[in-house]
Amino acid sequence: METPEGKISLLDAVPVRCGHITTEWEGECAVLTYPRFKYEWMRRFLLPKGMSPDIHVKLEEHGTAVWNMIDGRRTVREIISLLAEHFEGEENYPSRVTTYVMQLRKDGFVQLTIKD
Repeated sequence: METPEGKISLLDAVPVRCGHITTEWEGECAVLTYPRFKYEWMRRFLLPKGMSPDIHVKLEEHGTAVWNMIDGRRTVREIISLLAEHFEGEENYPSRVTTYVMQLRKDGFVQLTIKD
């Protein structure tokens, strides 16, 4: 990530959930839901009959824990710190969390911002 002042660490970035993502629950796991098509006309003309207009992505335990910490105020560093107990005994979990946040960004589930 870059700012006008230069590069910043991913650890100092604040992940923010994208507005088109909704969170549902299946037991203890989060299910992220988003529209299959960006525009209503596409859904009307391109969606096969009987197919859901939304895509559902079920997160596993650790993914759900990270998703729950993403509130638009906490930095990635703060999220890692808060999840230390959850990931107790897991090897290299800070790297796993940062990789996961970057994947969420790549897939359009979150945007990364700079904390004021």
